[in-house]
Amino acid sequence: MLCKGYYIKSMLTDVSVIVLSLLLSESINLKTMKKKDIRILLVDDEPDILEIVAYNLSAEGYDVYTAKNGADGVAKAKKKLPHLIVLDVMMPEMDGIEACEILRRTPGMENTIITFLTARGEDYSQVAGFDAGADDYITKPIKPKVLVSKVNALLRRVKNEENTQEDIVQVGDIIINREEYKIIKKGKEIILPRKEFELLALLTSKPSKVFKREVILDRVWGNEVVVGGRTIDVHIRKLREKIGEDHFKTVKGVGYKFVL
Repeated sequence: MLCKGYYIKSMLTDVSVIVLSLLLSESINLKTMKKKDIRILLVDDEPDILEIVAYNLSAEGYDVYTAKNGADGVAKAKKKLPHLIVLDVMMPEMDGIEACEILRRTPGMENTIITFLTARGEDYSQVAGFDAGADDYITKPIKPKVLVSKVNALLRRVKNEENTQEDIVQVGDIIINREEYKIIKKGKEIILPRKEFELLALLTSKPSKVFKREVILDRVWGNEVVVGGRTIDVHIRKLREKIGEDHFKTVKGVGYKFVL
């Protein structure tokens, strides 16, 4: 039975890192989804953490499942196809970083939004998470109610993006399909994690325009998530590796721009 307390701050403080992952399959339209239809998988080796977070998310109306380690979490994710995964990094059998990498390679999970919850100043965890395919992270300690509000805000932002953007845009030899979160370059499909995709979509929306770092953080990550200074740099590096180094120019002290 789930714990009926709202939260125990000390328990959440003990969590090393949590990953929030929103798995958006191509057949799901967030604009018409209700909370009861959104499945959330919690993966953590601490039973108390599972109970507390699961209780609060269930109370919010979400359909919640749990797993006790990374291997169990990956197996359950493939079976349940959750829209949101809360994944602790430090776990036996398989840690969260490895689990994240496996999910990124799993067909049907390419559009996953992954957000890390990490202690302030743990840049190494943030970089490792981004390299594994994560999109965001949230700093701890955090109260379950705050966690719920961030999940809701993330869902709202995704809905807004779906409402305002054209489905398919071509920039040079790059085709951006926002509906299916796919990139095609010279006839070859390139799979990007959601935040890399959103960053590319933003920069290509106005080629040669310099986007300031604060604008990128606001448009891609949103005000509800506090990210570190290297977040954008890591994502730009990954895009250069996948799309082409010459397309992304650094304007020192200002931001980045996309060039054809």
